[in-house]
Amino acid sequence: MTITRRSFLSASAALAAAPVLRATAAPLPREADIVVIGAGAAGIAAARRIMAANRRVIVLEATSQVGGRCITDTSTFDVPFDRGARWMHNPDINPMIRLARGAGLDVSPAPSGQKIRVGRRNARAGETEEFLAALVRANRAIDEAARGKLDTSCASVLPKDLGDWAGAAEFVLGASFAGKDLKELSAIDKARAQDRNAPIACRQGLGTLIARLGEQAPVALATPASRILWSNRDVSVETQAGKIVARAAIITVSTNVLLSGAIKFAPDIPKRTWDAASKLTLGSYDHIVLQLPGNPLGLSRDDILIEQSNSTRTALMLANIGGSSLCSIDVGGSFGRDLSEQGETAMAAFAREWITKLFGSEAAAAVKKIAATRWNASPYVMGAMSAASPGGQLSRRVLAEPIGNMFLAGEATHETLWGTVDGAWDSGERAADAALRKIGALKDEPAEVPTQSTKKRRRAPRH
Repeated sequence: MTITRRSFLSASAALAAAPVLRATAAPLPREADIVVIGAGAAGIAAARRIMAANRRVIVLEATSQVGGRCITDTSTFDVPFDRGARWMHNPDINPMIRLARGAGLDVSPAPSGQKIRVGRRNARAGETEEFLAALVRANRAIDEAARGKLDTSCASVLPKDLGDWAGAAEFVLGASFAGKDLKELSAIDKARAQDRNAPIACRQGLGTLIARLGEQAPVALATPASRILWSNRDVSVETQAGKIVARAAIITVSTNVLLSGAIKFAPDIPKRTWDAASKLTLGSYDHIVLQLPGNPLGLSRDDILIEQSNSTRTALMLANIGGSSLCSIDVGGSFGRDLSEQGETAMAAFAREWITKLFGSEAAAAVKKIAATRWNASPYVMGAMSAASPGGQLSRRVLAEPIGNMFLAGEATHETLWGTVDGAWDSGERAADAALRKIGALKDEPAEVPTQSTKKRRRAPRH
């Protein structure tokens, strides 16, 4: 197995807060061919697909900005930074990369620097080899369990002899990859995740990209859907601004929001769907962003740094983001969730403590400003990326099943690109095609819709 940057970074969706972009000037329409709930990557992808088919669409977004879990903050610091997903992947087949270039945004491969810290020094060559070997053995054990169709927890199949690198390996493979500890993560779900190496960065921000791609879509901001009446013929979506009758609906809210009951359904959504969503709840992943002028840590642009740790009370750093003075200390899993619940002050204190432990008090004293994201507390997201619980991998396919004239989309419905903006976009296009076929707008149904995931399977079959 080759260790890639994904082994160190591995967390692609999450977080909230940014300025208002726009709201529709016209009153909310009373009718549409298809109504889309949520203006994140999946919702914008669906809307663009529907518009390309010359059908009427309206996107209802509960918050005051387009982007969902892809939000670029341009006001907290003097440079923009992504509060959520940072990377795209699969550059050869990902349509978002072509669209980004077409929109005049700058996209390029992310630098691949990686550092491992042992206390206040860099890891020696032999120590780095030990860590990489620990990752290989842990990944191999998880893959072997998955090949045996044993959908147990990743933690239950880990080798017992990971030694001093056990905590770091568990963090990288669990909290950093999926926002959950390995004991809460399905072995099959992790093994089925497509390789997410070769990350692609957008200089203006991934949130900026989603917003730019959604500029032509009719989006009603600050308009949460409160109730959906559905059947096999049509849907009716109720909002504070009025009711919209449509022939179909695409729902892209997170699994946690779906389970929260924030949107009522009449009749109720089938128990099969609820059960699937309950096995795909969101993990916890947050950024604690520090402004560190003068590069006191001596790290390169976009270096990834982790530490040797004997527990999962640890973090990952993305240093000098995009060549700026911003460094992001990322926390996730149960530790990250507990820390986030304590609030931004506690998160800032941990960041200073972590910097002091690895680089000394002088480095921590150089911090000029700190901002932290708390996506678990965001009412319209309620977490980071979906992660299947042990035994729950098949739930992704179930969640994508049509419910009357409703279609669910979002990264949680993608079987191999879950937890990524790539998967969210792909799922939105897939749901839009299904909805268009349902209402008769696509006359010639292909045997298989050529989405990003199917192209990936054709070009590089998984063994």
